[in-house]
Amino acid sequence: MAKKKSTNSQPDTLMTLSDVADYLQVAERTVYIWAHQGTIPSFKLGELWRFRKSELEAWIEECREQTPRPKAE
Repeated sequence: MAKKKSTNSQPDTLMTLSDVADYLQVAERTVYIWAHQGTIPSFKLGELWRFRKSELEAWIEECREQTPRPKAE
């Protein structure tokens, strides 16, 4: 059986709830709530939440862009 080649040199990393909590420096419960509410990009494999690192990075950038900042004078 032939393996499917990825277009990227690195495959998209799947992260656990604990991995994401460490990555974002928030409590695991916070990540769980965000996932359950649909705030953070996530999906379930069976009973376990999983997160694609590339989707998290895009979400972080989107949040950063939406954060109001005072204009430099």
